[in-house]
Amino acid sequence: MTDDVLIVHGGTPIEGEIRVRGAKNLVPKAMVAALLGSAPSRLRNVPDIRDVRVVRGLLQLHGVTVRSGEEPGELVLDPSHVESANVADIDAHAGSSRIPILFCGPLLHRLGHAFIPGLGGCDIGGRPVDFHFDVLRSFGATIEKRADGQYLEAPKGLRGCKIRLPYPSVGSTEQVLLTAVLAEGVTELSNAAVEPEIEDLICVLQKMGAIISMDTDRTIRITGVDRLGGYTHRALPDRLEAASWASAALATKGSVYVHGASQREMMTFLNVYRKVGGEFEVDDAGIRFWHPGGPLSAIALETDVHPGFQTDWQQPLVVALTQASGLSIVHETVYESRLGFTSALNQMGAHIQLYRECLGGASCRFGQRNFLHSAVVSGPTTLQGADLVIPDLRGGFSYLIAALAAQGTSRVHGIGLINRGYENFADKLEDLGAKVERA
Repeated sequence: MTDDVLIVHGGTPIEGEIRVRGAKNLVPKAMVAALLGSAPSRLRNVPDIRDVRVVRGLLQLHGVTVRSGEEPGELVLDPSHVESANVADIDAHAGSSRIPILFCGPLLHRLGHAFIPGLGGCDIGGRPVDFHFDVLRSFGATIEKRADGQYLEAPKGLRGCKIRLPYPSVGSTEQVLLTAVLAEGVTELSNAAVEPEIEDLICVLQKMGAIISMDTDRTIRITGVDRLGGYTHRALPDRLEAASWASAALATKGSVYVHGASQREMMTFLNVYRKVGGEFEVDDAGIRFWHPGGPLSAIALETDVHPGFQTDWQQPLVVALTQASGLSIVHETVYESRLGFTSALNQMGAHIQLYRECLGGASCRFGQRNFLHSAVVSGPTTLQGADLVIPDLRGGFSYLIAALAAQGTSRVHGIGLINRGYENFADKLEDLGAKVERA
């Protein structure tokens, strides 16, 4: 028996209530930030997902004590005895995640050196770690490529600098923040990412004693300090998971109340959801999403960095667009391979055509580089159950949505990958009345 296959009997609307906890794109980074402190930190609203377990293991390898707190979803992280870790142990923990690259700055500050093995993560297009290493060199780090990874040192310490990112990369912005807060002098970061999770990480660092300002032109200035303390912080809710459940409700003609969902971080998604024909209602505890009946409307959609339509919202919504009347146009501007998941949807009965041209006017990272990064979705079409192999985190959840919306039975392989970012998703499906079996 294995828990890596989920059998989904489709055709039933999902209905009920589920809860989202802290954002996958914030919580592991806030855990890394605890490395910088001279006192314990307390992080609340932590989801039980694989990325959290990976970072917890890496922190423990480096001498950080991590224990559960007083309330469910609370971690207490004590960095009093940070130490070097065994290379093989780091590699064993880190192979399935890209987050270890963010350990570099904190470890250089605490130990004077760091080791980073080869990195994993979802295969959705180029996500070069060169940005990260270029950033670290700008602070004064030296990087030696070895057979088993990259070895970093800071022989003269780390110093503030001016950095302009060629693209507002979330990971590179996080790298700068986690490195600059204890670097000597002032760091000015231009063309920074400004996602809500970045703002929440800045809140964490400010609680620790950092001095960080954000300008309206994507410029972040960090004045280095000599010492940071701990923090107590409740992570912002996962807007990407909330939107995934919203898309599932729409695709299956169902209704889902998402406890913990927050309107402010989801405003762009909510506008698009309403244009497609989905309904939602916001209250103090969360958001209810539902299909109101009648036909859904085709739309033109372009992904973008925040405050645009997030690329991680795109794949789940595309499944719902297969049920909309007319031609929907989707222009993916962030990850060049993110639309590859649509081939399986076509095998299930969808009509989705991919194009190399930019079908939209938004600035695009790779419009002239021959990638299939635009899609035309013709609907509505009836989806049929199929054998599905999960390609990446968001694509994987999208396959679950397609299987739920399809007629007949689907076998979804590789569901372990979904555990990276969706807490207890199989239990939540059952709570919503989905007919699923663990194979």
